[in-house]
Amino acid sequence: MTAETSPAPISAATTDLLAAAVQALGGQTRDGQVRMCGAVAHAIDTGEHLAVQAGTGTGKSLAYLVPAIAHACESGKTVVVSTATIALQRQLIERDLPRLAPALADPLGSEPSFAILKGRSNYLCLNKIHGGLADEPDTELFDAFEMSRTGREVTRLREWCSDTETGDRDDLSPGVSDRSWRQVSVSARECLGAANCSFSDDCFAERARDLAAHSDVVVTNHAMLAIDALSPAQILPEHDVVIIDEAHELTDRITSVATDELSAASVTLAARRAAKLVDEELVDDVLGGAELLERLLEDSTPRLLTSLPNGWDSALASLRDRLWRARSGIGPVRASGDTDGDAAAARSAAITSLEELHDAAVRVLTAFDEPDAAKRRDVVWLAEEPLKSGSVRRVLRIAPLSVGGLLRASLFADATVVLTSATLVVGGSFDALATTWGLPVAGNQARDEAATTGDVTATGKAVPADDEVLRWRGVDVGSPFDYPRSAILYVAKHLPPPGRGGLSDEMLAELEKLMAAARGRTLGLFSSMRAAREAAEALRERTDTPILCQGEDSTSTLVRRFSEDPATCLFGTLSLWQGVDVPGDSLSLVVIDRIPFPRPDDPLASARARAAEAAGGNGFMAVSANHAALLLAQGAGRLLRSTTDRGVVAVLDSRLATARYGNYLLTSLPPFWKTTDTATVLAALDRLTA
Repeated sequence: MTAETSPAPISAATTDLLAAAVQALGGQTRDGQVRMCGAVAHAIDTGEHLAVQAGTGTGKSLAYLVPAIAHACESGKTVVVSTATIALQRQLIERDLPRLAPALADPLGSEPSFAILKGRSNYLCLNKIHGGLADEPDTELFDAFEMSRTGREVTRLREWCSDTETGDRDDLSPGVSDRSWRQVSVSARECLGAANCSFSDDCFAERARDLAAHSDVVVTNHAMLAIDALSPAQILPEHDVVIIDEAHELTDRITSVATDELSAASVTLAARRAAKLVDEELVDDVLGGAELLERLLEDSTPRLLTSLPNGWDSALASLRDRLWRARSGIGPVRASGDTDGDAAAARSAAITSLEELHDAAVRVLTAFDEPDAAKRRDVVWLAEEPLKSGSVRRVLRIAPLSVGGLLRASLFADATVVLTSATLVVGGSFDALATTWGLPVAGNQARDEAATTGDVTATGKAVPADDEVLRWRGVDVGSPFDYPRSAILYVAKHLPPPGRGGLSDEMLAELEKLMAAARGRTLGLFSSMRAAREAAEALRERTDTPILCQGEDSTSTLVRRFSEDPATCLFGTLSLWQGVDVPGDSLSLVVIDRIPFPRPDDPLASARARAAEAAGGNGFMAVSANHAALLLAQGAGRLLRSTTDRGVVAVLDSRLATARYGNYLLTSLPPFWKTTDTATVLAALDRLTA
């Protein structure tokens, strides 16, 4: 790996396009935005993959949209933009692109077109609505009140079907529960297909795909990228450039889509779906498989499986065969000459359930064929999940040990890829995330010089199996924020290290003092919902400061209330670490209760750490430390959302100052002014909020 001293220069044509775009959106040109725009244009021109870190306030959406749109209009080829969150999708489709497209029409010679494309289950299914087909309730989750609520929501959905032009779930306000939505939608595998469906001409999902196929820019999500990579069929329109925003979440989103599960309830549901389509003997056969699986899981302890326990191979093989016999008994989705759409939809739903469970059973049975655990493709574990009824259910899950190979073969091999986020540099290097994406890195993690100055680049080169050189480089374009002058990073070095017995009295006392000095204005980011609730309950008794806690209302409502009242505090967990944007006086203090390492009993993290160690690396640093570094950076990033914001990030975990890995984590954070002195930070907060 070699290091460069500056990003690629930006051409005059690209500079003019960016200037027109910035003017149209009413913004100001920023140095980091210009550098990023040039780097993206260079990557598209050369075909070299790019990882670009762009801090909050850089204006990275315009920086990648301008060169991407220019390429699409000049080449006639579609550009795909993928995001992790619905919020960013909406920003691009509802705010940025509608204003950007007409602004670029004159310099480009025509107005660029754009569309959004989501998974099929995000759209209403007309065949399911008009056919009156409904999913059977999950017996584990059955609740009379919930069923009544579901009925009312489904009625509203049927009425909405006549009014909506898109059939897109995100256009429905107010929304409905997942259970209700499942009654009017289908997954890609459940879909009959345009050739077999009598509603294909009016299908919302097919309309969206057709619009996307004729658009210059298609906005989608990471899950769709995963489905496109895993499916033998083409899901996304033909494209030669992919922009991945919020790229720090790419690996987790791909892993989630590639994860399968087996449970007694899912097998029972499949049997019920097949009940009217096959002989009773075959249905009983599948139900017997569900009972067999239930006994198997109930008699075992939830854990990571390093091999199949005694008796599991024969039991799972029996389940596999029972599922396939039932599947074979159904036959094709639509028999020759059959015009009954309802019957075809029922067969499709049953076939999908049986095939997915059969494939999951096969995947578990073959997961341990490779004797070397570090070389296995999949990780298998038995999980235990709480239910609303207070009971628990056992689920057997299987997920890929790594998605790097999948991304390397199906994403980077077919298009030029630009990956961007405010947090991609971990421990001073792009290498940690590049490895999870399947990009080659040279030797140990490189410490790219000046990682926080905006002038860092790193180039990776290797020869894949197809003898083609896969090239990439990383650029950190910095941030418009003056971090040392705008914010303090306070580490409570004097506190005892956090334990497993809940929040300590010392930590709660520290948090109380910080909140008092900030006069509210506090976002508390906790490692678990239990810790967030415990802190909220304890501090409500100790102080008169209003405290909101995640789970007491919708997250969007809580964030709105928090932003409207500077005297208020908001406590929560993971979604608040990455999803809160509160500029101004309402947020002056971000508190992080502990370093957000993955749980010690997280089976997937444990398996990946073991694989890293088997390859000669440090499993803790490769998995746990990198995971914590990304979340810390995301959490700390909640503080400064505009150039006028000021405040404190307080980490109440002394290990950040005392442990050997502390410096590694600190180099992943913005260059705040740092202190471990309590009096200094309390005085600063008092002056700031006076």
